[in-house]
Amino acid sequence: MKYFILTYGCQMNHSDSERIATQLECSGHKPVKTVAKADLIVVNICSIRQSAVHRALDQIYKLSNKKIIVAGCVLPEDRKKLAAKNIDVWHPDDYFWEAPLRQNKFSAFVPIMTGCNNFCSYCAVPFTRGREKSRPAQEIIAEIKKLLKGGAEEIILLGQNVNSYKDNCMTSNPPAPPFTRGVNTDAPLTQRGVRGLRAAQPVIDFPSLLQLINSLPGNFRLSFISSHPKDMSDDLIETVAKCAKVSPYIHLPVQSGDNKILKAMNRHYSVAHYKNLIKKLRLAFKKYRPDFFTRRSLAVTARSFTQRRGEGGPPLAISTDIIVGFPGETARQFQNTLKLIKDVKFDMIYFARYSPRNGTVAARMSDNVSPIEKRRRAQAINSLLKKQASILNKKYINQKVDILIEKIDGNFAFGKTTTNKNVKISMLRHPNLVSGSIVAAKITSVTAWSLKGEM
Repeated sequence: MKYFILTYGCQMNHSDSERIATQLECSGHKPVKTVAKADLIVVNICSIRQSAVHRALDQIYKLSNKKIIVAGCVLPEDRKKLAAKNIDVWHPDDYFWEAPLRQNKFSAFVPIMTGCNNFCSYCAVPFTRGREKSRPAQEIIAEIKKLLKGGAEEIILLGQNVNSYKDNCMTSNPPAPPFTRGVNTDAPLTQRGVRGLRAAQPVIDFPSLLQLINSLPGNFRLSFISSHPKDMSDDLIETVAKCAKVSPYIHLPVQSGDNKILKAMNRHYSVAHYKNLIKKLRLAFKKYRPDFFTRRSLAVTARSFTQRRGEGGPPLAISTDIIVGFPGETARQFQNTLKLIKDVKFDMIYFARYSPRNGTVAARMSDNVSPIEKRRRAQAINSLLKKQASILNKKYINQKVDILIEKIDGNFAFGKTTTNKNVKISMLRHPNLVSGSIVAAKITSVTAWSLKGEM
């Protein structure tokens, strides 16, 4: 059969779709580029917002003349509804352990764990993906080695909470496909004296895993999402600052700037604790990677332009997630969120208006913030972010930075810095640029949301 995969949601869902493709092709199915040409449609959905689920389900019901499989974050009650319509539903565990069929050769998502044990009151992930499960470190390292050998320039580690990654080495993990097939992984990780391993019960935690990946040969970028503030340890903060290949970009979801709302969300940290984490992160990066831009001739090659240890680099960029209009959130409590934004000065905020998810604790609360007020609060965050991001981005003007080219469109190349800033570069004098290149560019102008540069 000919198949097409519709993907909604986060980076984890997009990574899952690459693994779903493997499963389909191993069964003899062939990909096509449009829904119309497909006999089999896989709809990989996201559970973050109920409205998004409804839109995905509406799309599914319109495809009634096709063979449909639904995958991703699906609640048990939605599974029953879909099963009643003779629609197959795949759980993430059905394909999490598959090797991916990658669409992007230079930037790769590598999931290191799935599921969540935190049970934030608004989130359905523990009910759709289950409890936390970590992939064996040996398997992760083998996959990344293979990616780097194939030309990958960027590795992005994925997990609902990467900070809680833990490979006990002695525990039995679900059987995985042979990522190590044809790859020399050298000695087992437990025999290499990796920091954090104990002779009696060897353990590889997230800081240890980052160190192992950072030690791999080659020039590549390493980043990760998402982190939970309650698990952002001092050890992890020092590790990300010391590891030169880890991008100076941290995504640390705060969700609210009010302690009572954080408690209602079951987040297990206070505003003061979160602000202290940001302070520690910035101090660590200032200590191990001084806050200045490398100034070198633009005549050097892209490969030699890579930052060398001790030379510093762009300032640390921090992004976050915020939910507006959580049940019971008063105008004053929302003002506390705005105050936090002013204090921290985020480079980017991914904000969403609260919508209840069936089965969660918050769904039993009174959703008493009106849609109009939620929209107003979202606009207030956007307006404040725009002002702050414009000021922060002005630091880049006349600076020379590395750009990973992601897309070519007409006379322009589009890419991003190590701090996850979008950059637009004119190709008029450089027509041979291709996606996947790392180039040195001088930033000439900025907006709140992007930078513009020239080679």
